[in-house]
This record gives sequence, structure tokens and C-alpha cells, in this order.
Amino acid sequence: MEIKVRSLTTCEVAADGGAISLGFEDVTGNSAAVRVSLNQVGALIMTLPGLLETALKARYGDQSLRYAYPLASWVLEQSTDTTQRIITLQTEDGFKVRFSIPKAEQSLLGEALTQPMPEVNVRPS
Repeated sequence: MEIKVRSLTTCEVAADGGAISLGFEDVTGNSAAVRVSLNQVGALIMTLPGLLETALKARYGDQSLRYAYPLASWVLEQSTDTTQRIITLQTEDGFKVRFSIPKAEQSLLGEALTQPMPEVNVRPS
């Protein structure tokens, strides 16, 4: 079933935390919702940024386009795993993303941030 969405209307977490629900209004004014299990939410979140960039590049025919969020604040904290730190990046409107950074990558990231910026700075995986 395909639903053409006019607007996102609600975002809710199930009382037991086992799922999220995204409510929509379709183009004909009908309500619909998608319920996603907690196990699948991470996969959905990991998929959306790539889809957004692919759509931008297709829409504007420019492969150099990137969808970038303006950084308002960041927090660095120690993970319970002492070989990792967690960095939280946040926008003005409260969107947050967290990454765990292995000890070896922490120094490399710090060094990269202090160097003159080349056109593109990529850390091979």
C-alpha cells in the first residue's frame, strides 16, 4: 500500500517503549499511521539521511549537494566502555545525533579539526 503524505501529524512512543508511531495526513485528508518496532527504528533512522541526499542530488542534478544541519552545540562524554567516548551534536531546534568514537579515532578527529581545511577531508574506513 502506498500512502502519499501531505503532512506529518504525530510522533509517539508506545507506552512500553517497544515501538514508535508516525501519524500522517494523506493528500486526500485521511489519517494514517506507521508503527515501527524499536528493533527497526534504528534501521529507519540510518536509512533516511542517505535517501534525503540521493533525492536532493536527483532533484537538482548536482552530485556535490549535501544536506547539512547547522551545529548549535556539542557534548563530549565518557562512555561506560572506557575505550570509547560519545559525542552528541545538536541543532538549534533540538535535533541530536550521537556517535561513539574509539580512542584511536579521537586523536585523529581532533587533529583533523585543527588543520587547515582541504577541499574534502576523508578518513578512510
